[in-house]
Amino acid sequence: MASLQGITRRIRSVRSTRQITKAMQMVAASKLRRAQTAALAPRDYTVAARELLARLGSGTGASQHPLYQVRPVTKALVIVIAGDRGMSGGYNSNVMRSLGKLRRELGEAGLSAITIGARAGLYVAGASDVEELAAYDVEKHVASDIAVPVLREAVRMYEDGEVDAVHLIYTKFVSTVKQEIQVRQLLPVVSANAVLASPRTSPAETLELASPSTSAESEYEPEVEELIDYATRRILEAELTTAILESRASEEAARMVAMMNATDNADEIIGDLTLVLNNARQAMITQEISEITAGAEAIA
Repeated sequence: MASLQGITRRIRSVRSTRQITKAMQMVAASKLRRAQTAALAPRDYTVAARELLARLGSGTGASQHPLYQVRPVTKALVIVIAGDRGMSGGYNSNVMRSLGKLRRELGEAGLSAITIGARAGLYVAGASDVEELAAYDVEKHVASDIAVPVLREAVRMYEDGEVDAVHLIYTKFVSTVKQEIQVRQLLPVVSANAVLASPRTSPAETLELASPSTSAESEYEPEVEELIDYATRRILEAELTTAILESRASEEAARMVAMMNATDNADEIIGDLTLVLNNARQAMITQEISEITAGAEAIA
């Protein structure tokens, strides 16, 4: 009887857990629809803006602009975007793994971090080789309200020579079941010529950036220096805002899939425990029948 009671309690516990995971799955699915719409809406604009930024950097007017100046990296800044909560599969751990990889690639160079998301802040706070400069919670702010001050501080540090490079780590939303970690250099801005020379450049990017419209002899109005400064800051701001939105959508997608898997696992455990319970009951009934039959035969 004690064994049956234990199995029954286990089934009841797993069912309670299943109710929680199912509810979290539905909440994540509801948030995902809104986050997905917000993340995908500006994607075409961001891609076009990034292409424009690369073209501007290929012109002679950008050669003297401070945001395009490449110098030896003795200290770098990384903007890390993760989530505020867990229960999202490998979403947060993948971001932290990419941060660790960047740390190793920088070698002896110092690394400072601005974290967006409580999980990123906790990780960086416990890392001895990364200095945390500021931390933001994702869910408590509008994406643009985070992107503007973060980018302003990153640009200031780069212009003042406090850092020699600014990197961005975030999660790109591809689909509900696929999200990709992105490690991108924000500063110094990479020109189209540098992108074309990079072995990582895809054929599609090569065709786009090698088109005739990338000519450095294009005429700009107002003055090219003023246009480059204004456009560069606005495009970087848009790119960081989009990265925050895509990370939010990726987090909700990862959480929805994780909770769906947890719910399916709970269903499987309940089914297995129910089978064990039924077998135990059947064995107990069989034993009782045998005892009654033996007793009747003994009396006879």
